[in-house]
Amino acid sequence: MALSEDVFDHSPDPENPGWKHWNLKDPTLFNGAVMGKLITRVEDGKSRLRMFPERKHENLQGIVHGAVTLALIDISLFTTMHTLGTGNAGPSVTLELSTQFTGAGKRDKPLDAVTEIMRETGKLVFVRGTVEQEGEAEIVASFSGIVRKFLPR
Repeated sequence: MALSEDVFDHSPDPENPGWKHWNLKDPTLFNGAVMGKLITRVEDGKSRLRMFPERKHENLQGIVHGAVTLALIDISLFTTMHTLGTGNAGPSVTLELSTQFTGAGKRDKPLDAVTEIMRETGKLVFVRGTVEQEGEAEIVASFSGIVRKFLPR
């Protein structure tokens, strides 16, 4: 089942030509309340999910909190399913997420999760990717994840 248009906004983002919104229509749920604006696009066969770090995303060291980076990664698994896979990004859950932090995210630059599907079966999607700023110049994390798809009830 594809994500419903009545609860999710996939429309083009006029502020960022070539990108689409990746936002729940209810801004009080986690994505909007914590992460803020999210946009996505497909490029070179990979899915790119972008967030715009703010002061609220920083830790005491003045860098993007690891939990924010992990949340971006988790959300990117579902973006990848929707943009590169069968389109079935819901209902589903994260089964496994393995992350290696390799750098620090900065507040003054967009933070991108760049992903690809390694394999998709009827019930599972295997995804890997990196979190980067300014392209591949600054890799913040690398990761792999497995998502379990559920059949519509």
